Amino acid sequence: GGDFLYSDREVEVMKADIRLAKLHGADGLVFGALTEDGRIDTELCTALLAVCRPLPVTFHRAFDMVHDPVVALETLISLGFERVLTSGCDSSALEGLSLIKRLAEQAKGRIVVVPGGGITERNLQRILEGSTASEFHCSARSVRDSGMKFRNPNVAMGASFSAPEYSIKVADVAKVRTLNAIAKNIL
Repeated sequence: GGDFLYSDREVEVMKADIRLAKLHGADGLVFGALTEDGRIDTELCTALLAVCRPLPVTFHRAFDMVHDPVVALETLISLGFERVLTSGCDSSALEGLSLIKRLAEQAKGRIVVVPGGGITERNLQRILEGSTASEFHCSARSVRDSGMKFRNPNVAMGASFSAPEYSIKVADVAKVRTLNAIAKNIL
């Protein structure tokens, strides 16, 4: 948990996780690392990319916290990332749509710019058409009621803005199918 500035211990855990993911047949890997001044941590990314290879690697939404997205995109390209996941440095891909489009134009096919963040069935078409993206990322989650029978109404196990205690966020197959159909119509 936390931001994208990692301790030595966190880096060792990341490397171990990458090795395990590869061992168990991962198709690709996703990570992101920044320096304290909001730039891509090229030294750490280079080291992690070496552990990831030959698998393709996506730089995740740590990108949305960079100081200068135009410079950061060029850095990711030079490092050899295949994709960058971004909400356009805004709270959602829809709100960051203009930057996502500019980044895709800047990339010129050298890296895939993948919109992500707040994508739903209601806004996917607008995001794909407005960004010229060929891929997208979303959680496609729904909230399901927990199987717990006994429920203590006097205890909250987290922040008040989080999901209710007796609910579970799950991937929603129907949402995935709907989003997939929308994308196939556009792409």
